[in-house]
Amino acid sequence: MTFLQAYWWLLISVLGAILVFLLFVQGGQTLINSSNSPECRKLMVNSLGRKWEFTYTTLVVFGGAFFASFPLYYSTSFGGAYWLWMLILFSFVLQAVSYEFRSKPGNLFTYRTYDTFLFVNGLVGTVLLGVAVGMFFFGGEFTVSRVSLVGGGNPVISTWAPTHGLEAITNWKCLLLGFAVFFLARTQAALYFINDIKDARTFGVSTRVSVLFNGVTFVLLFVGFLVVLFLQSGLRVDPAKPGNVVPVANIYLHNMIDMWWTIPVFLGGVLAVLYGVLRTAFSNSWNKGVWWSGAGTVAVVFVLFVIAGFNNTAYLPSLTDPSSSLSVYNSCSSPYTLRTMAYASLIVPVVIAYIWITWRKINAKPLTIKEVDNDAHSY
Repeated sequence: MTFLQAYWWLLISVLGAILVFLLFVQGGQTLINSSNSPECRKLMVNSLGRKWEFTYTTLVVFGGAFFASFPLYYSTSFGGAYWLWMLILFSFVLQAVSYEFRSKPGNLFTYRTYDTFLFVNGLVGTVLLGVAVGMFFFGGEFTVSRVSLVGGGNPVISTWAPTHGLEAITNWKCLLLGFAVFFLARTQAALYFINDIKDARTFGVSTRVSVLFNGVTFVLLFVGFLVVLFLQSGLRVDPAKPGNVVPVANIYLHNMIDMWWTIPVFLGGVLAVLYGVLRTAFSNSWNKGVWWSGAGTVAVVFVLFVIAGFNNTAYLPSLTDPSSSLSVYNSCSSPYTLRTMAYASLIVPVVIAYIWITWRKINAKPLTIKEVDNDAHSY
C-alpha cells in the first residue's frame, strides 16, 4: 500500500467517523413526536435546525472524497446500488424541505406533516447509511469488468444485481448495523438535547430515560454486530496481483490483532460512549455526555473503517465474483490524482476549524423557548 492510498483511506475513515457522530441530528428528528408539548417540540426542532447542515455537508464531503480517491467504489456502489443510495438521498431532501418550509406562513402542510418528514429522514437516513457501510464487511452482489472500458462495445465497468442495492436491505447482518446506527443516533440526540437546550429541565427526566433506553438498545445491537463481524470471513488481496483474493476466516478480528494500535483506540471509544450514556442517565445535572459519547463514536467508527480497508483487505467484497472485490489497491485513482487531491485535502483542518468556530458561535446563547419565539428565523 502506498502512502497516498493509506492517506486517503485514513481521511475517508475520519470523515465517516465524524458523519456517524453528526447523525445525532437524524436521531433527534425521530424523538420530536415523542413529546406532547408544542413548546418542547419547537425547542427540539430549533436545536436540531441549527446543526442539520453540518451533517448534510459532511455527507457530501464524504462522497466527494470517495469520488476523488477511490472512483471505482463510487461508480460501482453509487452507480450500481443506486436504489439504496436514492432512498438515502431522497430522505435527506425531505429533511432540507422540512427545515426550510416548516414554519413559513401560508404552507399547505401542517407542522406535524413536516415533523413526519423529519422522522422519515431520521429513520431511513440512519438505517440505510448503516446498511451501506455494512456492505464494507458483508459484501454486495456486483461484478467488475475493466475490459469493458477498452472494448468499446459496452462502456459499463461494473454490473450490480437486478435489485440495485435493495438486496442489501434484506441482509440481516447489514440491517443489524443499520439499526445499531439508528439507536446510537437517538442516544446521542438525547444527550445533545440535554447539553444544548437550557429549558431541558422541562423534559429532562424523560430525556434521560430516553438516553438509557436507546443507549441500552444500541449496546445490545452493537455487541451483536461485533460478534457477527469478528466471526465473518473476508477476502485478503494480493498487492502484487489485486485480482487475486484469498478467503480468510475471522479476517476483521485478525486485522484488529495485527494492527494492535486499533485495540486501545477501539476500547477507549467504547468506554467513552458507555461513560457518557450511563453518567448522563443517572445524573440529574451532568450534561456533558454528548461530548464523551461523540468522541467515543468517532474513535470506534474510525477503527471499523481501518480494519475494513487496511491489512490487504477487500473493503467491498463481491458476493457474485470474489475477483471483482474492491480494495484500496485496485479501486484508487491514479498517483497524479491522489497527489493533487492530497494538496487540496490540506484545507480540511481549515474546514474543521470553521465548523468548530461556527458551532461555538451558534451555541453562544443557550436555547430557550423565549429566544425561539423571538427569532424571525426559527424553524
